[in-house]
Amino acid sequence: MSSRLPIKDETLGMWLGVIGVALFAITLPMTRLATGTQGAPQLSPWFVTLGRAALAGVLSMVFLLATRSPRPAAHQWKPLGMAVLGNVVGYPLLLGYALRVVTASHAAVVTALLPLVTAAVAAWVLHQRARLGFWLCAIAGSVLVVLFSVLRASQGGHGFGFEWADLLLVGAVVAASFGYIYGAQVTPSLGAERVICWVCVMALPVTLPATLAMWPTEPIATSAWLGFVYVGVFSMWIGFFAWYRGLALGGALRVSQTQLLQPFLSILASIPLLGEPLDVVTLGFAMAVVCTVVLGKRLSQPQPAQPVRAVSPRAANAEQS
Repeated sequence: MSSRLPIKDETLGMWLGVIGVALFAITLPMTRLATGTQGAPQLSPWFVTLGRAALAGVLSMVFLLATRSPRPAAHQWKPLGMAVLGNVVGYPLLLGYALRVVTASHAAVVTALLPLVTAAVAAWVLHQRARLGFWLCAIAGSVLVVLFSVLRASQGGHGFGFEWADLLLVGAVVAASFGYIYGAQVTPSLGAERVICWVCVMALPVTLPATLAMWPTEPIATSAWLGFVYVGVFSMWIGFFAWYRGLALGGALRVSQTQLLQPFLSILASIPLLGEPLDVVTLGFAMAVVCTVVLGKRLSQPQPAQPVRAVSPRAANAEQS
């Protein structure tokens, strides 16, 4: 993308991206809460994956009927289908299985690569281009978040060693990135709300019967159900209202980098909810990451093409002689 987006749209897109990331920030611990652990399993990853999509699908159907939304055009079904595979099936399913093996802090180390991968997919699928400085900022921000996640895992006594489940986390990152970009591709024509609603409704013929068939028969902790409701309403539905529109308005390449703020927003939310303190190290890493996002936004536009200087025939002959 070589044309410059209006500054107003860029700024609004960035802020909508931050709002979406803030709503997504609690997905990891809520998913862990819903699925439980290997030692104390709660809801199965398959049930959480399909059930949260079914819950969002029912809400989406009500929204589409209430707003009398028209059906998507023929050329819009493919990107919507890609968003279904990436955001409805791939990411939550792979994440749910991985979180039965590794801790949420461990998963945060691998999923910290999501902004960088999303930017790469945006460059490939949407043909958006940026200066080298943007990619250096994106890499620097990702490295900072990975280092921060490893540090927090070590402080929590978990440490970090590569697990087979990391392959699932990598797959989840790739699936989410493609889902984000293909959803953003049709947002300008459909609208962010209708994109995620159609995505969830398209999956409803599979997700709803499967959810009812897999409904747990054993007692499930209330906390697990609360985690399930959160990932169904906020992670799978409302968060995408802001996220898809932010990607479309501000440019998927640059807005994707707001995801670097996700671990810090999770910690910020835990201060009033869980009474956790905000330490100096976290604040320092957060400020450094914010700097990479801001600087990367400024460097996200490609260098303007140099105008071709017109040369008169007489001047050309003089240069040749």
